[in-house]
Amino acid sequence: MENDESGPFIPAEKRIREFTFQAVLLGTLLAFVMTAANVYLGLYAGMTVSASIPAAVISMGILRGILKRGTILENNIVQTMASAGESLAAGIIFTIPALVIAGVWTDFKYWPITLIAMFGGIIGVVFMVPLRRPLIAEKSELVYPEGVACAKVLETGEKRGSGVAYVFSAMILATVFKFLVSGYSIIRGTVESAWRSGRTAFYAGSDMSVALLGVGFIIGANVSTLVFLGGAIAWLVGIPILMAVRGASDTGSALDAMNDLWNTQIRYMGVGAMIVGGIVSIVKVRHGIVKGIRSTVLGYSGSGTGVGIERTDQDMGTKMILIVGLAAIIPTFFLYSYLTASVPIAIVAGIGMIITGFFFVAVSSYMVGLIGSSNNPVSGMTISTLLLTSGLLLLFGMTGNQGIIASLGVAGVVCCAACMAGDTSQDLKTGYLVGATPWKQQLGLILGVIFPAFIIAPILTVLHTAHGIGVQVKPGVPFLRAPQANLFASISKAMFTDRSLPWTMVLIGIGIGLALLVIDSYLQKKNSPFRAYVMPVAVGIYLPMSLSTPILIGGILNLVVARSLRGRKAEEQEEGLHTGVLFSSGLIAGESITGIIIAALIFAKFDLPKTLISSAPLSLVIFAASVLALSWVAMKKRQQTE
Repeated sequence: MENDESGPFIPAEKRIREFTFQAVLLGTLLAFVMTAANVYLGLYAGMTVSASIPAAVISMGILRGILKRGTILENNIVQTMASAGESLAAGIIFTIPALVIAGVWTDFKYWPITLIAMFGGIIGVVFMVPLRRPLIAEKSELVYPEGVACAKVLETGEKRGSGVAYVFSAMILATVFKFLVSGYSIIRGTVESAWRSGRTAFYAGSDMSVALLGVGFIIGANVSTLVFLGGAIAWLVGIPILMAVRGASDTGSALDAMNDLWNTQIRYMGVGAMIVGGIVSIVKVRHGIVKGIRSTVLGYSGSGTGVGIERTDQDMGTKMILIVGLAAIIPTFFLYSYLTASVPIAIVAGIGMIITGFFFVAVSSYMVGLIGSSNNPVSGMTISTLLLTSGLLLLFGMTGNQGIIASLGVAGVVCCAACMAGDTSQDLKTGYLVGATPWKQQLGLILGVIFPAFIIAPILTVLHTAHGIGVQVKPGVPFLRAPQANLFASISKAMFTDRSLPWTMVLIGIGIGLALLVIDSYLQKKNSPFRAYVMPVAVGIYLPMSLSTPILIGGILNLVVARSLRGRKAEEQEEGLHTGVLFSSGLIAGESITGIIIAALIFAKFDLPKTLISSAPLSLVIFAASVLALSWVAMKKRQQTE
């Protein structure tokens, strides 16, 4: 779909229903659902997935299938608002739980979390608006792959129907599956084993999660393999070597000994690799970033809805951008002052937030256009923000819990802003291709930030009470590991207290990151379809290996489906993979929402979970059946076209 040649799907001179009450209402409802789903998924697996395509499909199914009146531009507003909620969830869960994990908060505070999410998300939108023309309308080398894919889904749905049945059928399957795991335990949450061998030990295992299976299918074989590679480096190489050097403890199980080493030592290799991935990613696109920042500064004078500007090129006006931006930035200073009980700390933190926020919004907007949202190193940007802000605060003599709160408060706002900027860029690319009105989309994005911000803190409270976030709150109950938040808690505590990181492991991780850069450079020169991106490997190191196994299975399944469709028309190949993506999205949403419902039941003192069978062989059989179901659905469309 090349806009420069054929123009937008809906021409600029044509006006159809777009920012309607029904579109905003449905967009808000889906934003709540996608926010909740990604809060759970991110805390569980350390990653989130784009909500744009499933939201667009559900919107088409409801507006066109049920109400019989939706337009492509209304559907675009719906997916825009829904994806905003998903990005907001990512920004919060990667950072704010660190305050509880670090021990400076005893619970999740409603208004601080709500305002950090709201202000950070709005800043991400308004800082990105002036970049729309130079990066999306004019930069031919920036692809914005998720934005293009969503536009194709909207256009296909306009012509041939949405495929919403695949999403809802997968949600039903995932709901039943999750209840059998966490409600009435027939399926084990994890099937794993560790065994000793001399002075060391070895591990094999997998989480029984259809959501992670769906994540693997959506991110594809390349990235899922890299995530698994990170897990293998940690669990199949790092831990056995470290145990052999130190000697395995004779007390306790082999699995407990391996988990202890991973938690206290090995996972910090992922910190070093993340730092390398984030910094190098920024350096690689430094020229584009400079252009993007220059365009941002100059763009404020060109933004607007003035007379003579075509409908499809009308942004929010400059005055409105400044008003909305200041309405988010100024209260942030007061929020920092309230959180730290110190005006000087609030001023330093606020200045750090503005500088890093402005910079990383430009970085995120540019990078998602170049390499896509899946490879956008938001974790690396947030680590950089945390380190820079911590250094600035330490320079002014600020230490202890006040420093931790201030640095993580800045990281939270900037992470939300960077996530939202990337999502805004993809959504505006979709709008550019289908012929949307930019200022209406930008308004939808702001609403998509404001409404879901109010539900994030309650969800965190329910999940923490029922399961524990980052820490175990109930003996024998698996907790949500919140890998990024655990990482940021460790870094902030090391910066502002006398607790230090295992720097040897961090340095080894830096070495792994540099080695991956060399390998990736070689693969790029050879035009290899497989790339060795640093960030997915770093995430894999920092995750339990049991999580990366189902992700790998989903990625391999994507590859198998793609290869089985070779020889067919490009349209038929896209249709098969698209069906798999829809089904996978339903699996993710179904399991995540059900996980929150079960947590709410536990929070309300229901006697859950109850163990009925919890058989490892039965768990593997049922999970294998889910894999076959996903593959059958992805193949079904291909068979029907024969």
